[in-house]
Order: sequence, then C-alpha cells, then structure tokens
Amino acid sequence: MAFEKTIHLADSRDTYTLSPTVKAYTLRDMTFTQKQPIGIYELQRLLEKVPNSGDGFLLKITINKDLTGFKLTITDKSGLRPVNIFKTEEHKILQEKFYFLMDSLVERGVFEKIPS
Repeated sequence: MAFEKTIHLADSRDTYTLSPTVKAYTLRDMTFTQKQPIGIYELQRLLEKVPNSGDGFLLKITINKDLTGFKLTITDKSGLRPVNIFKTEEHKILQEKFYFLMDSLVERGVFEKIPS
C-alpha cells in the first residue's frame, strides 16, 4: 500500500487528508514513534470495547518521513487482515473511539477532516 495524501476508510463518515502544516514535533507529542533508519512515523492503537482487555482491532497510522503522505488501516490484532468496523452497529463503541482519536489528531493539525 502506497502513501496517500487523502484516505477514506470504507463505510466511515469522514475522509482524512494530511495537513500541509503538520510538523514532526507534533507527531512526537501525539505519541507517534519514528522508525529508524527509514524515518517514518507510526502510531498504533488497539481499539477495544473494554479498556485494557487486549481484545480489539489494531488502528495503524503511518506517515512518511517527508510528511507528505500517510497510510491508515484497521486490522485484526495480528495486523494481517483488514477489518471494517463501520459496516455494522455491532462496533459502535469502536467507531466512537476511532472518531475521538482522529478528531484529536485533526485538532492538533496532523490531519484535516473532509466530511463525506
């Protein structure tokens, strides 16, 4: 999967684009880790219905070192199979947690939100 400027996850209500004003120090403040020697920034969060249960889906956001493109995926815990949490109301809590996290990244200037 190549780095994109704009991503819309299937069935989600919003589209996200990387903010042109994003800064590396903001990513570090938002707990992104920089992978060496490649230089990409990565954030991984487990979206769980019950906090600290260890049972949920993995949200992974990767931003390239030039801060010009990103990847956004939600997978099973192993990180191998993509999962669509927006397809049914069964994952309503996970959807709310996803939107909360993404809204905080929008507020800090990492992403810009485009409502669908």
